[in-house]
Amino acid sequence: MIRVGCGFDIHPLAAGRKLILGGVEIPNEFGLAGHSDADALSHALCDALLGAAAMGDIGAMFPNTDPALRNARSLELLSQARAAVFAKGGSVVNADSTVALQRPALAKHIPAMRANLARALDIPEGRVSVKATSGEGLGFVGRGEGAAVFAVLLAEFPE
Repeated sequence: MIRVGCGFDIHPLAAGRKLILGGVEIPNEFGLAGHSDADALSHALCDALLGAAAMGDIGAMFPNTDPALRNARSLELLSQARAAVFAKGGSVVNADSTVALQRPALAKHIPAMRANLARALDIPEGRVSVKATSGEGLGFVGRGEGAAVFAVLLAEFPE
């Protein structure tokens, strides 16, 4: 059985935080605020994966009220979610995502993001797509206040 999951995550930018997307630390004066490392790309893919498996969302599996998850590596959380889906007989076919962030430009970091996400999802890198867009000056993304990530993931499960 083939199942599709959709994920979305949003985080504000904050001073004094590292900007981490897809497990890659990107040099920038602002990072994303959150309980974990606030890797919105890994979070959106985690939601897409858990959605395809009908296992809830990232907040249900990894609640932001858990002090043990403070500053957790979100890429590791994605890997743990993939292991939980695998335990139910599921496997990831492919993943596609779009990061909306006004700046910095992400193009040169996308290959490393794809490699990290492929490892976390246990699929070949050629099955992971990461795209980036700016906010074109519109909304909270365009004003440089935060980032939003959209993700879709295809998974296969036994009937």
